[in-house]
Amino acid sequence: MTLTPGDRIVERLAETTEGPVPDVVVEPDAEMLARAAASALVARLAAAQAVHGTASVVLTGGGVGTAVLRHVAELAQEPAPGQDVDWTAVDVWWGDERFVPADDDERNEKGAREALLDRVGVPAGRVHAMPASDAGFAEPEEAAEWYAGTLADAARDAGADGPLPRFDVLLLGMGPEGHVASIFPGAPAVADERPVVAVRDCPKPPPTRVSLGFSAISTAEEVWLLVSGEGKAEAVARALGGADRSEVPAAGVRGRQATRWLLDAGAAGQLPGAGE
Repeated sequence: MTLTPGDRIVERLAETTEGPVPDVVVEPDAEMLARAAASALVARLAAAQAVHGTASVVLTGGGVGTAVLRHVAELAQEPAPGQDVDWTAVDVWWGDERFVPADDDERNEKGAREALLDRVGVPAGRVHAMPASDAGFAEPEEAAEWYAGTLADAARDAGADGPLPRFDVLLLGMGPEGHVASIFPGAPAVADERPVVAVRDCPKPPPTRVSLGFSAISTAEEVWLLVSGEGKAEAVARALGGADRSEVPAAGVRGRQATRWLLDAGAAGQLPGAGE
């Protein structure tokens, strides 16, 4: 990946960030960001399979998130050394989903299937989609409870100690106000400790959703935030500068082993050292 000017940004973040300093990688534009993230993702999944025999990833939607999946599908056609993923041994989860009918274009699942999943042959039993509104659940709370149960079943089957399976990489986008998954500033989901939460009245339509909560996100081995555009630069700077997660939910995101902010130059524009 290209660091421009990643090293200086990390050094200065160490002066303002409590706890382990997240990795910050900056690419010149959104397209290069998506390509770099795709390359890193397939390498990480291949490495996980080398250790565990399987790999797991939590997907995100959005422009950059979907672009990453398209590039992953391209890389899968002719894998480079260290990037040969067995897609029949990858479990796919989602960080959040719009509670709309299954064929609605707003569904993150639909975009992921078109961009990647239907192109690489992930078995249906390993694609763990969040329920759609026409899947027999009258309310998002019921859908959230069901998904939490699905996670717990997968954890039990894998011999995990807790109610969540292993997430090797959890991908997140971020909104201009700092929301991640469907956890928005000041919303009840910010303080909800359940692994999966129902979300109503989102300021960004569609308003009704299902989302992983912070307690689930924080169990991922690695959390990667994919952020592009000058309109998100202030929220990026606030999140990495130690803002409270109630005001900037992205500030509360941490992976167990690593937290990586993958940015384009616009999104990194207000970080310390970005203009040097």
